[in-house]
Amino acid sequence: MSSTQQPSSKKQTLFIASLIILWYSSNIGVLLLNKYLLSNYGFKFPIFLTMCHMSACAFFSYISIVFIKLVPLQPIKSRPQFLKIATLSVVFCCSVVGGNISLRYLPVSFNQAVGATTPFFTALFAYLMTFKREAWVTYAALVPVVTGVVIASGGEPGFHWFGFIMCISATAARAFKSVLQGILLSSEGETLNSMNLLLYMSPIAVLVLVPTALVMEPNVLEVIISLGRQHRYMWLLLFINSTLAYSANLSNFLVTKHTSALTLQVLGNAKGAVAVVISILLFRNPVTAVGIGGYTMTVLGVVAYGEAKRRFR
Repeated sequence: MSSTQQPSSKKQTLFIASLIILWYSSNIGVLLLNKYLLSNYGFKFPIFLTMCHMSACAFFSYISIVFIKLVPLQPIKSRPQFLKIATLSVVFCCSVVGGNISLRYLPVSFNQAVGATTPFFTALFAYLMTFKREAWVTYAALVPVVTGVVIASGGEPGFHWFGFIMCISATAARAFKSVLQGILLSSEGETLNSMNLLLYMSPIAVLVLVPTALVMEPNVLEVIISLGRQHRYMWLLLFINSTLAYSANLSNFLVTKHTSALTLQVLGNAKGAVAVVISILLFRNPVTAVGIGGYTMTVLGVVAYGEAKRRFR
């Protein structure tokens, strides 16, 4: 009996390890490719780039759910539910566009440091919107999260105010979306799993982003065609980048499904640190001991926050 269970256990462990590697590769890959395209490649169109990501998510979500049947299709049951999903889609667009804009001005390492403050904004919005209170120990753990970013900002050689504001805005929008999602889709019969939610949010996001890109990035098509002629791999890079954006969402869902939300949080903290190290090695952006210390404090604060939230729930 035990001999038959052992190979099965090994296969399960290998499967979960493969999912985690896919999740890490997708998230870090799309982040680094975003930075390369927006800062080093002359592709200065973060809104259009986000539209490409959402188009890929819409297409691959449809294939995964309708044809591959990765998860059962959950239909939209009412007009109010559709309006709630549309609201979430617009907030999601703002978070992704803001993050991509920030990558034009900030190094990936500092972008990740600011992004690590998501729990602070989540706790803030949860309190303001639902009056949900945590134990004082949980809130105390958020102090080093914010303090670390303040320290990292002072020690960041490539600090840019506009990029910083965009990054903070994107982080706040991401937290706002998670709290809003819990409020809007918590009614019985309205809850959607993350894959179905992405299926419905992505096309709405594309419809919002197409006119926005044409108005705010009016010369995007001619510049992209020109870049495509100059660099024969540009279209391939754009395709890989957009595919990785969907892969990041898919692997996030699969890792959560086969492990737990807590495991995902722990792995996410480590992922940010891995992304920072890889970006520094690739882009050679200068870092200081103060900046590293600030980022380390933020990550440790996030870990403490997660642990305090678990213990004092």
